[in-house]
Amino acid sequence: MTVLSAASGVLAGFEPRLGARDPAWLAEARVAALQWVGEHGFPTHKDEDWKYTGLAPILAVPFDAATVASGIRVTAEMIDEAAVDLGGPRLVFVNGHFSSEFSRVTGVPAGAVVTTLAAVLAAGPDRLEPFFAHAPGVRHAFAAFNDALAEDGAFIHLPSGTIVDEPIQLVYFSDTGGVPLIFSPRSVIIADSHSRATIVETYAGVDSDVYCTNAVTELLLAEDAHIEHYKVQNEPTSAFHVALLSVRQGRGSRFSSRSIMLGASIARHEVRVQLDGVGAEVSLDGVYLPQGDQLHDNTIFVDHAATDCTSHQLYKGVLDGRAHGVFNGHIMVRHGADGTDANQKNKNLLLSDRAEVDTRPRLEIYTDDVKCTHGAAVGQMDEEALLYLQTRAIPLEAARGLLIYAFVHEMVDRIELDPLRAQLERVVATRFGSDATVVAP
Repeated sequence: MTVLSAASGVLAGFEPRLGARDPAWLAEARVAALQWVGEHGFPTHKDEDWKYTGLAPILAVPFDAATVASGIRVTAEMIDEAAVDLGGPRLVFVNGHFSSEFSRVTGVPAGAVVTTLAAVLAAGPDRLEPFFAHAPGVRHAFAAFNDALAEDGAFIHLPSGTIVDEPIQLVYFSDTGGVPLIFSPRSVIIADSHSRATIVETYAGVDSDVYCTNAVTELLLAEDAHIEHYKVQNEPTSAFHVALLSVRQGRGSRFSSRSIMLGASIARHEVRVQLDGVGAEVSLDGVYLPQGDQLHDNTIFVDHAATDCTSHQLYKGVLDGRAHGVFNGHIMVRHGADGTDANQKNKNLLLSDRAEVDTRPRLEIYTDDVKCTHGAAVGQMDEEALLYLQTRAIPLEAARGLLIYAFVHEMVDRIELDPLRAQLERVVATRFGSDATVVAP
């Protein structure tokens, strides 16, 4: 069943996922979402938030919707190599469907729910209505497409006061067996008042497989909830990755997200945060390391809708070969959102004359009592620093690796989970051809 068509630029020959016991609101939401995509199509360069990211290579592939619950070649070793085991609850999804074989739900406090979207859809989908029954097109075609197609993903509910000590790990692994497939995982995380947890999402797959991950992760934080979120995107360069992280925050809540973007031919990591409660705080960090012909698009929108809220953004990119990086950051401060403190920074290091970065930090402010800053920088390797290190008997490649690590170490240091921090250090060392994990004092 072909889902995407280059000829039409929209969905072709596809029906929304409708279960026999789905409530009317869910069936209506899925049909409306698919109809909207059919009428409006997918984003083009004329769309402001997509002007730097062409979708033609994605739409040119005749993807089918994944219908099988397991891959062909997947082993526990492959899962562990893609996502280092963090010891706590671990939900593994293969080709977009839950795999009990590779998953583990232990260490979950009494009353907390760590399960799958499919289980909730089967048992009591009404709690999901706020996450599906929105007006089609409020976001964009890929998110609407996920509305129509999503069958599985993670569902996490933390009751008031719940504290989960170990990270909750969500692993999405793809193995298409050579068939171009599209996956639409949907994860919903609800953190009630004064709850706290760490969520780690990892996306990976079998090398050379052609597929598209179209993921949506939605979080709802109540008063004084605290969620720490990590995302590692390490899809093969034969694949595509389009993802939306949507967050709504209540009074005094704190949300932090750290994105590590490594893989995929075209990857888009979109973050949308709405600060609805007084005194809410959000911190968004990201590092992207495209090489070859990879394109990594980071699109961020933070909506300050309440007073005395704080937002911080820092994204860094290292680009080599003919890689293309995008940072499209947008902060809106609405009327009455006095006391806003917002800052936004994007820094890029180009290792090749053919690498390209489009960076666009911007502020949209409708009140006076604010403290807002933004900035961007694009530079190349410091030749004098390279020469200095070489005069100290450090080989050229090692010197290059040290300078690259010095550039990204600020992002590495912000990763509080030791296994993830070590993983990024190894990636930097491997990608840039030297042991870059030790920085000279």
